[in-house]
Amino acid sequence: MTELVKASRALSRVVSELEFAEPVTHVYNPLQYAKRPHELYLSRFGSGTKEVVLVGMNPGPFGMGQTGVPFGDVGFVRDWMRIEAPVDRPAREHPKRPVLGFDCARSEVSGSRLWGWARDRFGTPERFFSRFFVVNYCPLLFVESTGRNRTPDKLSPDERAALLPACDQALREAVEILSPTRVVGVGAWATKRARAALGGGGPAIGTVLHPSPASPKANRGWAPQAESDLRGLGIDF
Repeated sequence: MTELVKASRALSRVVSELEFAEPVTHVYNPLQYAKRPHELYLSRFGSGTKEVVLVGMNPGPFGMGQTGVPFGDVGFVRDWMRIEAPVDRPAREHPKRPVLGFDCARSEVSGSRLWGWARDRFGTPERFFSRFFVVNYCPLLFVESTGRNRTPDKLSPDERAALLPACDQALREAVEILSPTRVVGVGAWATKRARAALGGGGPAIGTVLHPSPASPKANRGWAPQAESDLRGLGIDF
């Protein structure tokens, strides 16, 4: 068992004990029900030291929520990373957000943008992961009664106070294991959390534009803007 897998299992145990109130009605923990592909990702691509660790916010319903891989659009995880494994179901599943695993036909736009860039820029996953690794700060997906996502920054102060220390600790452990020279938050909130978790004296911390379709800037062409952000942090290709 790799150190990243151990850290993932420890985080999963802690966050699975937390409770969340309305408007959150369903909480998905893909570290549990998508454990097999998640741990394949960690074991296959998380070995050795990395130059850059990219930090996302939390799972999307059609990405990590299906495959267990951060930003894990099914097509890229299966066809580019060559990861495919059985996925179980959450204990309580929202009828509008079924977990179909690798049978999910919906695309995760943020994931197809991020992993599409990795494929187009580096060609093979081995070349990308020799320098980069991608994690999510928070492993849980929060679903409201309507089926809408609720992101961790929108949780109540008490809920955040219970959740964030475990996520901070898990990020510190991942950074200790991977020894990157730079940690890059994908979006402002992930960057804020990385700074809070890691403090000063460690790897340099920066930010890159989030690839969400809710971002008009990202919709104007995410990859070139992300590369510009990364080059501004001293990361070249």
